[in-house]
Amino acid sequence: MFYTSICMDYMKQYMKSRMIYRTDFLVDFFSNLLNQCINLLFIFIVFAKVPTLSGWSREEIVFIYGYFLIPYAIFDTFWGNLWNVQDRYIIKGEMDRILTRPVYSLFQILLETMTLESLSGVITGIAVMVYSGNQLHLSFQWYDSFVLLLLVLGSNFVYGGIYVTLASIGFWTDSKTGIIPLIYNIGSYGRYPVDIYNKAIRALLTWVLPFAFVGVYPAMYFLHKPGYLLWTILTPIVGAIAMTIGIFVWNAGIKRYRGAGS
Repeated sequence: MFYTSICMDYMKQYMKSRMIYRTDFLVDFFSNLLNQCINLLFIFIVFAKVPTLSGWSREEIVFIYGYFLIPYAIFDTFWGNLWNVQDRYIIKGEMDRILTRPVYSLFQILLETMTLESLSGVITGIAVMVYSGNQLHLSFQWYDSFVLLLLVLGSNFVYGGIYVTLASIGFWTDSKTGIIPLIYNIGSYGRYPVDIYNKAIRALLTWVLPFAFVGVYPAMYFLHKPGYLLWTILTPIVGAIAMTIGIFVWNAGIKRYRGAGS
């Protein structure tokens, strides 16, 4: 309850500051929406030239993309400040300020810079899933909404765990950016079926950087694809493992941190 109340206070303060410049807030909101639509348009352009992609239909790819948008939007909203850990908090010394407060350091950093307008991706993702699901004549049960919540939580933990681990590397290096931008580009591969990639990339997206659990594997539950149920079940487990590793590495880095110096 303590951390929940702090989170709500951060969100209230964020909205107060953003509502001072409402036009800017709306521009960011619709910019995110436009970016999502452009990515969706790209899928339609590809399938205008080919009827299927390694056996996957256009509607199935669109459905996977729709699911991917939901955990991605949540990650973009609450985890985006991990990009600044190395430069802002470690090199420039703002971690000193964070560590003087009686609240877990990672929790503070995540909430200091949030973009609530990015949550538009959740609405877009659900809309895309409903549209493509109707096109595919998919059947949904009453409990599927709870399954969706569990899978999205697992997918978000996969994202968070990976990027917390990468951000924590900054405690051992002097680089301003690290490898987060490179890994961020690899993450986009998780919104397409792994079958379209070669074996090396499949292994990378499943076991090394498990971005396949952010999009394709959990989406298979709703598409009722045979042979994927185990991967769907593994989504929350992989998310928990990724987050555990991330927090472990973060805590180790915090113990190593000695201040920015002069």
